[in-house]
Amino acid sequence: MTDSSDLMAGVQRMRAMNPDSLMERMGIEVVEATPERLVATMPVAGNTQPYGLLHGGASVVLAETLGSIGAALHAGEGKAVVGLDINATHHRAARSGLVTGTARPLSLGRTLACYEVVVTDEEGRRICTSRITCLVRDAAPGA
Repeated sequence: MTDSSDLMAGVQRMRAMNPDSLMERMGIEVVEATPERLVATMPVAGNTQPYGLLHGGASVVLAETLGSIGAALHAGEGKAVVGLDINATHHRAARSGLVTGTARPLSLGRTLACYEVVVTDEEGRRICTSRITCLVRDAAPGA
């Protein structure tokens, strides 16, 4: 079994692949990463809609980021993952501070990985529930 420091190093390698990624622009910070549980934070500031509330799309970006990283950790080296489907239900607004996304697998297979992601505010209240399914493929040669 790979230890968590190796997995976090893998997350950092993924980040280094594109230092100008949406994950960077939105301030997403991964704080825990295993194929069984991923946790990341994201600031509300800078990720709001015109009314000053956390943009629903920002919650979806956080969910897709976590699900995709989890699927990549599950798939392992020599594999590539791409998002196939994502949905989200927005439960309440966040106006400030950090939100936290926690992803747990619903199904981890050879070709598909599906995660449920719960986004909460700093008081632990559920902001959003999302489900993401990723396709696991062989990586392109030289990728």
